[in-house]
Amino acid sequence: MTLNIGDQAPDFSLLSDQHQTISLSHFRGKNIVLYFYPKDDTPGCTREACDFRDSLPRFSDKNTIILGISKDNPEKHQKFKQKYTLPFTLLADENGDVCAAYGVINKKSLFGRSFLGIQRSTFLIDENGIIRAIWRKVKVNGHSQQVFDELN
Repeated sequence: MTLNIGDQAPDFSLLSDQHQTISLSHFRGKNIVLYFYPKDDTPGCTREACDFRDSLPRFSDKNTIILGISKDNPEKHQKFKQKYTLPFTLLADENGDVCAAYGVINKKSLFGRSFLGIQRSTFLIDENGIIRAIWRKVKVNGHSQQVFDELN
């Protein structure tokens, strides 16, 4: 499935780092930065999460929340969140259904081995659940600023 700017963001319900079921529709009335990342506590994913953490006050001033999604389980999310004092919710898409709905599962290769994995991607969703911006193949450095600039 390919999502485009102007599409309704697919709703979902996933377990959070606090073992609570969270639905995207629960956040209607707020802007949402929905970012998909490969794995907790890896260098790039940690840098991206910490950049969003450090920028959170500016996002909050713009009525915007941040949600991170990977295929890691809630326990790993909780440890990652505690280790880096992440003040936003991390969601566990263990079976990859939400990743598939947002089109972020892609073929990757590492050390000559091919596998399917999450392509680092971010979706900016408005108060009505409409996708306003999409970043695919995200480069971590400067990304949180790119997303923030889109809110202005």
